Amino acid sequence: MSSKVFVARNIPAAGLDRIRELTDCTVWPDRLPPSPGVLIENSIGCHGVLTLLSDRIDAAFFDAVGPQLKVISNFAVGYNNIDFEEATRRGIAVGNTPGVLTDSTADTALALLLAAARCVREGIENVSRREWLTWEPMGFIGQDLVGKTIGIVGMGRIGHATGKRLHFGWGMNVLYTSRTDKPDADNELGATRVSLEQLLAESDFVSVHTDLNPETTRMFGASEFAAMKSNAVFVNTARGGVVDEAALHSALTTGQIFAAGLDVTDPEPLTGDSPLRELANCVILPHIASGTVASRNAMAEIAADNLLAGLAGRPMRHQVNPL
Repeated sequence: MSSKVFVARNIPAAGLDRIRELTDCTVWPDRLPPSPGVLIENSIGCHGVLTLLSDRIDAAFFDAVGPQLKVISNFAVGYNNIDFEEATRRGIAVGNTPGVLTDSTADTALALLLAAARCVREGIENVSRREWLTWEPMGFIGQDLVGKTIGIVGMGRIGHATGKRLHFGWGMNVLYTSRTDKPDADNELGATRVSLEQLLAESDFVSVHTDLNPETTRMFGASEFAAMKSNAVFVNTARGGVVDEAALHSALTTGQIFAAGLDVTDPEPLTGDSPLRELANCVILPHIASGTVASRNAMAEIAADNLLAGLAGRPMRHQVNPL
């Protein structure tokens, strides 16, 4: 008898077709994620569940779904939505999809940096509102990139790829923070590991690539933005929870920093009355960093491989909690 599986969102056929072929699979068809209650309802009796970051998987979920559950396969690099320690206690394998989003996320960080630095949102809105009257010597004046300093907060794969683009493309000096030294970045990019305080004080651009954990939650608040240069551009493609968005709004409206580019927010989507939506010097994207054909197909393939391996009791390609 085929294993019973619930897939909590429609994912690319590169992975979903195999799941449908090899399991008794139900796929949530809506654009919006299932509510917590509906997620549980559809997962009851399942041997495996393929989830997204929007799906909370905790002890209450495990209790409701039943002891037959073998595997949670997360269609994401992160897994903050899953209580993986509780899963481990219950012998449930948890998988994720790292390593395939590096280039697409670094490209998105670069796109946001350029858009924020060069007043792209303000310019587009000017054209859309039919306010473009002439070329203006004092209009839409942004920041230069060549020879400036980029501060990478979290020098992992994505941080390195972002620094590489800016160092070799615009000759930027690279500073970074990390728990450990990164010899590859030091040697290839001439990068220097520094404290967060030094990075904020010396960087013209700050790009965040850290994971979300108790230490990094709201790590960018009023004091951090106050420590940055007034011409600085702040970019976040990591997790929305690392930023105090009220503090960011204040920094952007008072001129403490020049501009910001965000691919992630907290919550997602931003509330309808979020004041960040209204700022011309804040470029906001709807969490699209992994949104390329190659990246999403690779995520789907890994998520499917993880799910099927977990159902069969085999090691996953990428397992968060080796059992």
